[in-house]
Amino acid sequence: MTNVDIFQINGYVTPAWGSDTTPPEVTVLFPNGGETLGSSSQQTIQWTATDNRGEIAYVNIYVTFDGGANWDPLALFAPNTGSFTWFVQNRPTAQARIKIDVFDPSNNQAADTSDAFFTIASTATGRVPTTLRDFDMPGSQAFDAGPINSPAECRVCHGDYNLAVEPHFNWRGTLMAYASIDPIFLAAMDVANHDAPESGDLCLRCHMPRGWLQGRSTPTNGSQMLADDRIGVACALCHRLVDPIYQAGVSPVEDEPILAALRSVPTHYTSGQMVVDPSESQHRGPYEDPVTPHEFLYSPLHREAEVCGMCHDVSNPVFVRQPDGTYLPGAFDQPAADFGSHQIGPAERTYSEWFFSAYNTPQGVYNPELGGNRDYVTVCQDCHMRAVTGQGSGLPFAPERNDLPLHDMTGGSVWLTDVLDQFDPSVDKPALDAAIIRSRYMLQHAAQLELQQVAGQLEVRVINRTGHKLPTGYPEGRRMWLRVQFYDARNRLVGESGQYDANTGTLVHDSQIKVYEAMPVIGENIAPVVGLPANTEFHFALNNKILKDNRIPPLGFTNAAYNSVGAAPVGAVYADGQNWDSSLYAIPRRAVRAEVTLLYQSMSKEFVEFLRDNATTNGIGMQLYMLWAGNGMCPPETMASGTIGVTSLGSAGTPTRVIPSGATQIPPP
Repeated sequence: MTNVDIFQINGYVTPAWGSDTTPPEVTVLFPNGGETLGSSSQQTIQWTATDNRGEIAYVNIYVTFDGGANWDPLALFAPNTGSFTWFVQNRPTAQARIKIDVFDPSNNQAADTSDAFFTIASTATGRVPTTLRDFDMPGSQAFDAGPINSPAECRVCHGDYNLAVEPHFNWRGTLMAYASIDPIFLAAMDVANHDAPESGDLCLRCHMPRGWLQGRSTPTNGSQMLADDRIGVACALCHRLVDPIYQAGVSPVEDEPILAALRSVPTHYTSGQMVVDPSESQHRGPYEDPVTPHEFLYSPLHREAEVCGMCHDVSNPVFVRQPDGTYLPGAFDQPAADFGSHQIGPAERTYSEWFFSAYNTPQGVYNPELGGNRDYVTVCQDCHMRAVTGQGSGLPFAPERNDLPLHDMTGGSVWLTDVLDQFDPSVDKPALDAAIIRSRYMLQHAAQLELQQVAGQLEVRVINRTGHKLPTGYPEGRRMWLRVQFYDARNRLVGESGQYDANTGTLVHDSQIKVYEAMPVIGENIAPVVGLPANTEFHFALNNKILKDNRIPPLGFTNAAYNSVGAAPVGAVYADGQNWDSSLYAIPRRAVRAEVTLLYQSMSKEFVEFLRDNATTNGIGMQLYMLWAGNGMCPPETMASGTIGVTSLGSAGTPTRVIPSGATQIPPP
C-alpha cells in the first residue's frame, strides 16, 4: 500500500511491532498564552510531538473560548506536520486556549494545552456588532457529522440508467445541486456579511453544508471552502438527516445516542438546525423495504415536510419578537434564547405557511396536476418531488415503485436555471434544460384566473393552488403581478395596467397595478442604529419589519396562526381560509375585450441593481448584474392568462373561469 497517510488508516490496522504502552510527547508552541489574536486573522498553530518509536499517527486540534468548559475541534485526524493554519473565529474572549491531542500507532495518547489564556478580539466592522455567537444554532456542529460523501459516489447506483426518473440526473438539474455557486446567494451573502458580521455563517449552513460541517465556514464569506464543498445540497446530506425530535417507537433507535452526543439538540425544524448522522455508510430514506448493498435505516422523517423545513423556514436569530409584534435586536455576542419561528426575526416562512394550511392534513388537497401519481398532495415532497413510476437505482434487483420521489425539487426559477452555465461551466446543462420544462409546468399550474365584468369594472381573481403563499421563498426581488390589457373593436390597445418594458427590465407602477410580493425592510426602531433610512429594502441581515406582504395565502390558512410565526399579511386583507385575491380594473371607453396575464419574476431590476452596487467583494454583484443584463434581464414567466369580452356601458358580462393551458378542470376551492 502506497501514498496513504497512516492517520487515515490507523483505526483499521494492527501495529507491526510488539506491545507499546509508552505515550508520545507533545508541546503547544503557539499560541501559548498572553497573545491577542484578531478575529478572521490567519494564524499558524504550532506544536512539537515525538514518540519513543518515532511515529505519530495523527493529531487532533481543539480550541476553547470559555476557559476549558467546552472544546471545539479545529482539525481531527490531521497529520503531525507541527503546524496548522487557523482562521480565528469571531468569538471574542479573554479565556482562549489551544489543545493538541496526539496519538501513536498503538493508540497511546498525549495532550498539551496553551500554558495560559490568550485573547481573541473582534476586528469585524459592520453596521451592527454581531459575532459568530449571534448566529449559533442547535444541531450538528463542525466535525460532529464526519465527511459528507460526493454525489459521484451515489451516481454509481442511482444514475445513468433512466434519465426520466433516476435520482442523480434529476438532482443535477436542481438549484439545490448548485446552492453553493448560485450567484444570487453569493451576492446577497456578501451584503449580509458587511451589514452584520458573521451572518454568512447562517447562509453557509444550508448552501455549503459539507464545508460548514467540516469547519471551513470561517471566514463566513466561504473563501476557505474547498472545491469539493461546492456540491450544494447533495444526496449524502439529505439521506443522513436525523429527526431532532425523538419519538420512541417511531424514530430509529440509532438516533438516541446521536442526539445525546450533541451539545444542543434542536427543538424546531428551521434555519439550518440540522442533525446529521455521523455514520458515512448508513443512509436513511422513506422506505421500509429497500434492496440495497449499503447500510440503510427507514426514516419516517423523510416522508414529512419537516425534512424540508430545516432549510426552508429561515429566521434571523439577532432579532427577537416583542410583545407588540415588532422585532428588536437581542443582546449581541450571544445566541438566541429561543430558536423557534414564533420568536426570532422572519426571513422566509415557506414551511410555516404550509404547516398552517389545509395541505397539512391526512388527506391533503386534491391537486393531481402537481402530484404526479398522487391525486391528493399533502407534504412538500408531493409536489416538489412528485411521485413517478420507476426504480430508485439501476441495480437489477431494485424494486419498481409507483411512489418513487422524482429528485427534481422543482421550483419556479427558470431564468437562473437557464443561465447558470454561463456563470459556472461545470454545471450539468442538459439536466438544467430538463428542469426548465418542469419549472414552467409548475408555474403554469400554481394559480388559476377567474375573469368577470362587474358593472363598469373588470374583476380579476387569482386563486392560489399551492400549499404555501404565492409566491413564496426568499422574498427579496421575487414578485408576481397582473398585466391587464384592454382592446377596442379595431384591436387597438386602449388601456393597460402592469406594463413591463422588456428592453429595460422595468415594471411600470401605474395606479391600478397589482403586484404580489413581500417587502422586508429596516424598521424605524433600528434605522438610526444601522445608519440607513427607515423602510430601506434588500438588507437581508438587517431587515426587521415587513412593509408589505400581500402574497396570496394557501387554502386553509388563518390570520392568527400566520401572525404567530411572523407571516401575517401586511397591506392586504385575507379572510381565514381565503386562498384567492380579487382586483378591479376600470374598463376604458370603447373597450370590447380584456386580456389578462399573470406573470412571475424571480429577480427584479431593483434587486439586481442593489446587489451590483453593494455586493462588491470580488466583484460578485457586478458579475451577477452582467449576467442579468446579457440574458434578457430575467424576463417574467407566464403563469396563467385569459381573455374576456367586456363593455364600458356597464352591462354585466358572463363570469369566466380561465384554466391554465394544459390543466384539467378541478373542483372549485
